[in-house]
Amino acid sequence: MVLNFTNARKFCTKSSLLKNAVQLTKDKFPNLIRGSYATVDSKDIDYFNKLLGANNFITGEEVKSYNEDWLKSVSGFSKFVLKPKTTEQVSEILKYCYKHNIAICVQGGNTGLVGGSVPVFDEVILSTSAMNNIISFDKLSGVLVCQAGCVLENLMNYVQNEGFIMPFDLGAKGTCQIGGNLATNAGGLRLIKYGSLQGSVLGLQSVLADGQILNCLNTLRKDNTGYHLKHMFIGSEGTLGVITKVAIQCPNTPKYVNVAFIGLKSFNKVLSFFSLTRKQLSGSLSSFELMDSEAIKSVQTNIGLKCPIDDSFEFYVLLELSADNNFINLAIEELLEKALAEEIIVDATVADQPSQIQNLWKIRENIPESLLRNGYVYKYDITLPHEYFYEAVLEIRKRLDKLDVKAVCGYGHLGDGNLHLNVATTEYNEKITSAIEPYIYEWTSKYKGSISAEHGIGLLKSKYLNYSKSNLEVELMKKLKNTIDPKKILNPYKIFPQDK
Repeated sequence: MVLNFTNARKFCTKSSLLKNAVQLTKDKFPNLIRGSYATVDSKDIDYFNKLLGANNFITGEEVKSYNEDWLKSVSGFSKFVLKPKTTEQVSEILKYCYKHNIAICVQGGNTGLVGGSVPVFDEVILSTSAMNNIISFDKLSGVLVCQAGCVLENLMNYVQNEGFIMPFDLGAKGTCQIGGNLATNAGGLRLIKYGSLQGSVLGLQSVLADGQILNCLNTLRKDNTGYHLKHMFIGSEGTLGVITKVAIQCPNTPKYVNVAFIGLKSFNKVLSFFSLTRKQLSGSLSSFELMDSEAIKSVQTNIGLKCPIDDSFEFYVLLELSADNNFINLAIEELLEKALAEEIIVDATVADQPSQIQNLWKIRENIPESLLRNGYVYKYDITLPHEYFYEAVLEIRKRLDKLDVKAVCGYGHLGDGNLHLNVATTEYNEKITSAIEPYIYEWTSKYKGSISAEHGIGLLKSKYLNYSKSNLEVELMKKLKNTIDPKKILNPYKIFPQDK
């Protein structure tokens, strides 16, 4: 059965049910001090308006949505949004801001979870939304070249029509932009098969803080000529430069896809099933997603989606196989039969039709939205060795046992060790925050994990950077930042804790 691979998953990334007004970041974190940047005046306004035109220079009430992050946890108070359409316009903007010491907040689709894409104070917002053109696609090599503001789902649909897929997939694909994906080195649902985004990016173009255009837009798979400067910008969260164009290697669309939704009694059984799957089907394994009973309960209660198998199990796995021949139809049946016979799994359902596959993926991808409907969610995106993957959830449940929380659940990409630990409450509560942080980062560091798997550091994790990076690593990162952006106008207050 040939599957429309990229249209099999859709996910709403905006919640209309959030109850609480967003507190200004400067009030939520009163110890933060605004840098000695200039305040935009009438001359600056005239310059930006002339450069971009009225339609791409946003002021007034419309700016509000650009100031707030998706989780409604932090908010700046910028008065201006710049929406350049070309690399050259970005260059002129940064050249001007560098000369006049105006701080810039770089923003893509604004789907991040760590406050990295919104201003902290009144930084001018540079949105890449208007830079949304596909420049070229080579059907022979599978190399896509596009502007940084292209929405991921649009790129997925475009290359699908040519018989290819994007090498990564995210729940927020309908909103997130490829430039932001690179800036945070996003992982997503396909990493276990196609590897990290860094490995798929052949080249990129960036504008430095002083307006210089760095053109590393290589489309070759092999190029060993000196330092690979593109890697400086992947994962740099807009602090080293503004990514404006990208060249990505796209794989061919797999002809066959099978998905299974599986129930298991314990986390040890989950690990056993993962080991068995890797041994038998590693070449065709494209996703191995874990969901606990709290996550399934949330989707059923708050979204109204029904669990396709018995909803009384402690854990569930969504397994996806993809290949260019239909052996996976038989292979997945043999895998599940073996796992049932060895009492590793208890129940399962399999789908190879597009509508059925979409329904199974809806359960996994609606978990974040279902939790948000409680009012507020504390989200922790961490990486852990497989044996400690779910222990983090149990530890936080114990610490929050006597506090007013709606749910503490764990789900995520077990295949690559990426846990999404979520705590749902009706509203933000400092006691809950204090019970979780910095404990969760200390615990993660203790077991050799990473405090950020795929959303970056941003503002909210900046003071915890040393739990994953040594002092020397941080100092080298700061030296790089100070060399490329000595005035620190690009995304200030992000990644590094503010100097006292």
